Amino acid sequence: MLKNQGTAADESPYNLSNTKKKGGNPIVYNPQLETFLCVAECGSFNKAAEKLYISPPAVIKQINLLEESLDLQLFVRTHRGLLLTEAGKSLVQDAKYIIQYCKDSITRAKNAIQKDEEIIRIGTSPMTPAQVLVDLWPKLQEDCPNTKFQLVPFDNTPENAREILGNLGKNIDVVAGIFDDTMLNLRQCAGLEISREPICCAVSVHHKLAKKNRLTVQDLYGEKLMLMKREWSHYVDLLRDDLWKNHPQIQIVDFDFYDVGAFNQCENNNCVLMAVPKWQYVHPLLKILPVDWKYTIPYGLLHAPEPSEAVKKFLKAVDNITKA
Repeated sequence: MLKNQGTAADESPYNLSNTKKKGGNPIVYNPQLETFLCVAECGSFNKAAEKLYISPPAVIKQINLLEESLDLQLFVRTHRGLLLTEAGKSLVQDAKYIIQYCKDSITRAKNAIQKDEEIIRIGTSPMTPAQVLVDLWPKLQEDCPNTKFQLVPFDNTPENAREILGNLGKNIDVVAGIFDDTMLNLRQCAGLEISREPICCAVSVHHKLAKKNRLTVQDLYGEKLMLMKREWSHYVDLLRDDLWKNHPQIQIVDFDFYDVGAFNQCENNNCVLMAVPKWQYVHPLLKILPVDWKYTIPYGLLHAPEPSEAVKKFLKAVDNITKA
């Protein structure tokens, strides 16, 4: 490892330095953490350098400085590339949380000076797109002319899901997505139902079923159907029990969390994934197909159990529009 060229405080990943990213956006964490996450994702200094638009030696130097400041070895260098050590694996999850938390702190600070305005902060991720509110926007402006939208992007990880949904109203006011009472109780939030989405199936565009425009249950015989684990959703469990009892020819594969990784698993392993129509743009190589069954799941806006007056007004307007 290279010798540290600053003090330990200067290089600490928790250092609240007055640093700015390219483009002038301030950050309050050591940017070496982002380099570390990029290297961990790419598994190569060269690939990370290409993604970060810096030289490989610069990437190596940042990782060496981070390892030295933490007094930890984060990677093992092998002839097949870089492998995370156990310490590195642990830091990956914490680094994602640290970065998101620091970004949220800046959002809170900015919101503090805008508290008199009716700004609705909408959390967005590939799995929780804000398109439903964009579609409602023309009508919402009539009922809420002074309301402004602020889109707050976030990484859809289990850690972020717990943090964001359990603290709605602090950094993010609403998130669009599927839910039911089981999920709301688990995440300690509330939900406004906008629609009942038909439960569909997503398949790779290269899958034999992708040639169809609609599926029957029998089309799924011999397939591996990815469903969220039991007790995540009452509606999914109803479908699961029906298939288990009446269609044992379908192999159910449990998974723990809906994120882009689940969609990648579906595409890479040629599986079938339970999905809803509003996820049609999550993965470019997957096709979402309706199925000849009557199973649906609520879709709407997740919000704090006790939202602010501005959010209450906004939710009431959404409810009136969708019920009209």
